[in-house]
Amino acid sequence: MIQRRKTKKIKAGNIFIGGDASISVQSMAKTDTRNVKATVKQIKKLEKMGCEIIRVAVPDMKAAQALGQIKRQINLPLVADIHFSADLALEAIKQNVDKLRINPGNIGGEEKIKAVVLAASKKKIPIRIGVNAGSLEKDLLSKYGGKTTAEAMVESAMKHIKILEKYNFQNIIVSLKASDIERTIAAYRLLSQKVDYPLHLGITEAGTAFHGTVMSAIGLGILLDEGIGDTLRVSLCAPPEEEVMAAWEILKSLQIRKRGVTIAACPTCGRAEIDLARLAKKVEKATRSINKNIHLAVMGCVVNGMGEAREADLAIVGGKKIGLIVKKGVIIKKAPEKNLFNEFIKELEKIVGKF
Repeated sequence: MIQRRKTKKIKAGNIFIGGDASISVQSMAKTDTRNVKATVKQIKKLEKMGCEIIRVAVPDMKAAQALGQIKRQINLPLVADIHFSADLALEAIKQNVDKLRINPGNIGGEEKIKAVVLAASKKKIPIRIGVNAGSLEKDLLSKYGGKTTAEAMVESAMKHIKILEKYNFQNIIVSLKASDIERTIAAYRLLSQKVDYPLHLGITEAGTAFHGTVMSAIGLGILLDEGIGDTLRVSLCAPPEEEVMAAWEILKSLQIRKRGVTIAACPTCGRAEIDLARLAKKVEKATRSINKNIHLAVMGCVVNGMGEAREADLAIVGGKKIGLIVKKGVIIKKAPEKNLFNEFIKELEKIVGKF
């Protein structure tokens, strides 16, 4: 069993981060924050898929002023993502967001940071210090020979932690994101030895859905397996639903948290006599919104099919243009390939209800 490092417990809206709280799944809305209707619609969809904390971009004052409207229509803790402007951070606080994300390297001098910290402290709003390799302070870049090393990232984080602590602010979460696995892991390992603040994990600018999921699964998986990390976002150049699904699969694969459907599907071979890949994709897509912990299997033939079916709550085992539907190891139905999916869904709804 993975032993997590002990961290402070921070409250963001109705969610706790760190301490004995579960490792939470985050995502970021990809709508224009100024479009309140579209943003709320996307957030509600993500909530159904298991997103537990949502972040939105705040590029200008109009976006900042929309935060209150958004917050009143959603259930998830709302995080304001601030760059370059302390004024936008102050407006976000005024709009009662649940958490701020600031990159201290680009928000201005200490006096501006101080103003934000004091306002956040008054409303008990936590701040995530978000250090990104791509926006490190110029003095640190110079110190480390123009290279954004893991040590430089940690020094940036420690510098800004100390500024916040100087004003008696300890409601802090920290992230150290690079676009490669090696620096990200090294930075988190180093910082985890220096502070007990909760750590937000992520590989920034990880890439497309395929490449980014692989990068994140390896990098975040290694850290989580070492007990490092209290919340995570899988950053993908893809719809945010893909981020949420990938994050949950990482947690499920490491046996850290269970939510929703786990689907076993054989890789297919020359023995398969049904279009198993198409069928497995249909099952995966149809069951995304199910939040009950359930094990499904989609298997191509009887070689491994019945063995896997015995371990599943519900399974399909393929034959020659037909398939068996198996419930907890017991064959309950046989159907031609064209009807298999619909018959499988009917049986699944008997277990989990309509979805």
